[in-house]
Amino acid sequence: TFDIINQYSYTVWAAASPDGGRRLDQGQSWNLNVNPGTTNARICGRTNCNFDANGQGRCETGDCNGRLECQGYGTPPNTLAEFALNHQTSLFTCPSGTNYRVVFCP
Repeated sequence: TFDIINQYSYTVWAAASPDGGRRLDQGQSWNLNVNPGTTNARICGRTNCNFDANGQGRCETGDCNGRLECQGYGTPPNTLAEFALNHQTSLFTCPSGTNYRVVFCP
């Protein structure tokens, strides 16, 4: 389980592949349950998003093809955390740098 928490004073639009996306206002969290053995998974933060009632819209950073529910990977620039979970080791990386502070805690 990943707990994605917005500790900023502004809204962050989180996205995850697999599992979609969420709006997180200051202090809000999203509990993301990921199956053991998941590989090539990503969590990213998006900014300045505007979505309609159907989840269609755009983000200034990390846009997911105009969708709130991300079905792939957000477009750079974005803070992107990649992870793979398996029985022997887990890998966490930020391949594109970050524009948010990202903390992984076991």
